Amino acid sequence: MTVAPHDIDPARFLEDHLAQASPDLLREMLGTFINQLLSADADQVCGAAYGTVSSDRVNRRNGYRHRDFDTRTGTIDVKIPKLRQGTYFPEWLLERRRRAEAALTTVVATSYLLGVSTRRMDDLVKTLGITGLSKSQVSEMARDLDEHVDQFRHRPLDAGPFTFVAADALTMKVREGGRVINAVVLVATGVNADGRREVLGLRVATSETGAAWSSFFADLVARGLSGVRLVTSDAHQGLVEAIAANLPGAAWQRCRTHYAANLMSVTPKSSWPWVKTLLGTIFDQPDKESVHAQFDRVLDALEHKLPRSFEHLEAAREEILAFTVFDKSIWRQIWSNNPNERLNREIRRRTDVVGIFPNRDAIIRLVGAVLAEQHDEWAEQRRYLGLDAIAAARRVGEPVTEEVIEPDLRALTA
Repeated sequence: MTVAPHDIDPARFLEDHLAQASPDLLREMLGTFINQLLSADADQVCGAAYGTVSSDRVNRRNGYRHRDFDTRTGTIDVKIPKLRQGTYFPEWLLERRRRAEAALTTVVATSYLLGVSTRRMDDLVKTLGITGLSKSQVSEMARDLDEHVDQFRHRPLDAGPFTFVAADALTMKVREGGRVINAVVLVATGVNADGRREVLGLRVATSETGAAWSSFFADLVARGLSGVRLVTSDAHQGLVEAIAANLPGAAWQRCRTHYAANLMSVTPKSSWPWVKTLLGTIFDQPDKESVHAQFDRVLDALEHKLPRSFEHLEAAREEILAFTVFDKSIWRQIWSNNPNERLNREIRRRTDVVGIFPNRDAIIRLVGAVLAEQHDEWAEQRRYLGLDAIAAARRVGEPVTEEVIEPDLRALTA
């Protein structure tokens, strides 16, 4: 269509004025547009518009959670609708694991540029689209990530008391001094006063020793870790000693997953399915008395048939039944599996891509970014433990005070 000189083309008029507008106006308009799209998208998920009564409704809105969204016009405050059931996340707009993926890219690129890559790494960097990156570009990419991870690792632990803590170690391969060695990543998570899980800390050590664990826990305590009632971990002697030294008063629960592996090592392969089933029956009991009674029955079954398994299980009694002093409503979260098992799998999924890290900083960057992303997701999810369960757990071991009822003297003088 031809436009006369004295006519106004609305599209061109708007484009010209937006081009001359201030960044604040553009940012405000873009924010409004994005938030309206998110609201409409959430309504589609719910099956009906916000505030509308409809038989097609399958869910309801429940407020918002805020996320920063970086654009060319600046950072926009994005309001992501929350749902009463399940979760809503606009994958088409935001990427859940943007930091972790960026960290993976920088680590792979660093390995590639330092010449430690293999043929598999060559194919990988091409897939990631980083074949043209220079060392200066990689360093620039890593700077913001390193700053974020450093702040995350050293933040104050001010959401305590942390009633339950889980600790674990993962082995990574790293290149140092012209050779490939094993480094150990120490990770701790906890349940805060609001019943939500948090990543408490991360440290890379040369080996898993008592000194390394003690230094790690001492740092957590200095940052604010307090009120710990139970720590779940494997039976590494240095780790157990570090828990006792730095967290006095905290009980220790031997991780069921790790213990099963330990028991399997002394059990004949042909008998393990039977022994594993017996071990599972101990944890399926409804109360403390039943747990200990079933433990005795399992010992009786093993004593003459498998004496080594019997001795191993008998020696570990207090370690694997520490959870029974707490209310049964929280047993499953304590002993069902290593509380960090899923987290460890996610870390491995990312680190296996790299294989051999170029240096320890690269380990901290990638693992720290994964932990930071998981920490954020836990903050948005429902509580790991209810507040009543946490309150009951904190009362364990405290003296029971009986209420004293004063006699009604008025009845005697009437």
